[in-house]
Amino acid sequence: MAAAGRAWRAAALLSPWWLRAPGRTYGAAGGGGGGGGGRLLLGAAFALGGGAGLYLAARQRLREHSAAELPAGSLQLTLYQYKTCPFCSKVRAFLDYHGLPYEIVEVNPIMRKEIKFSSYRKVPILLANAGSPLQLNDSSVIISAIKTYLISKKNSLEEIVSFYPPIKTVSEQGKEVFEYGNKYWLMLDEKETKRIYPVKEVRVEEMKWRKWADDWLVHLISPNVYRTPREALASFDYIVREGKFGTMEGLFAKYVGAIAMFFISKRLKKRHHLQDDVREDLYEAVNEWVKAVGKHRLFMGGNQPNLADLAVYGVLRVMEGLEAFDDMMVHTKIQPWYERMEEVIQKLQLQSDASCSSLPEALAW
Repeated sequence: MAAAGRAWRAAALLSPWWLRAPGRTYGAAGGGGGGGGGRLLLGAAFALGGGAGLYLAARQRLREHSAAELPAGSLQLTLYQYKTCPFCSKVRAFLDYHGLPYEIVEVNPIMRKEIKFSSYRKVPILLANAGSPLQLNDSSVIISAIKTYLISKKNSLEEIVSFYPPIKTVSEQGKEVFEYGNKYWLMLDEKETKRIYPVKEVRVEEMKWRKWADDWLVHLISPNVYRTPREALASFDYIVREGKFGTMEGLFAKYVGAIAMFFISKRLKKRHHLQDDVREDLYEAVNEWVKAVGKHRLFMGGNQPNLADLAVYGVLRVMEGLEAFDDMMVHTKIQPWYERMEEVIQKLQLQSDASCSSLPEALAW
């Protein structure tokens, strides 16, 4: 099973973005059959970046990297996610870039039985075991904590996570939520900080654009994916075709779900004060990012991506295979940077897979 999973993944990695949506039919990885009509619609409505993602109607456990394949004493990771959630995609981009093996558990966005063990009811959730099991919440906390752990050998992962305490606040909607005020900081000592960030401005820039990806860029995804009835229908068409729904279930999800998310996207446009044509906001945002990277750097991190590069890439790639993504590639200057990001992450992923495949076959799933 592991060998087949790695072969599928390698094939996907080797395909450039313009080949990963055959015939522009907005395809994605498949899943199982669905449940009742109401839950089916609601589950599908969470897809494609609206803060929930793609469950494809039933639980699917994906083992892209098995924790059992890791050498003894390694950091063992399990990511609980919605596949098309931008925040989850950010975490995957980070883990893939750093060559960290992990397994994925796809979460049902309605029942969420897969995360019933947790009082934290959002994704991503990362279970990490570096000697003792530990739960990490919030995509930016996950990234900052694991990055700190990779750099600094002075503190255990549990100690590092304690540096990111949740703070209870009240949202604009009057709901109690937990925030992490220092989630963009790496908890390093002075020597480690100077090694990673030679000048203060490098650290400030990285933190600024990581926050920008969370506070602005991510909110442009759903309004663009569901911008028109046709785009909403195309989005739900790919969910239905790849999700192996029954005939009636598929029709219900495709047409009713598309209509529902089209109108929800209008509410999101108003909430985030977007322009009448939300594509313009997307174009302006990605061009702003390209301008910040500049003409004389391959990435914001210089010759290699930094955490801001990985965050922006993770958010944008959830649109791959959709019209919004193609339009972005044509009408902005993002393509050269995006392709460089793909290339460097694919190279590291393939190296990681090759390393895993060299382990004894008895360790494979």
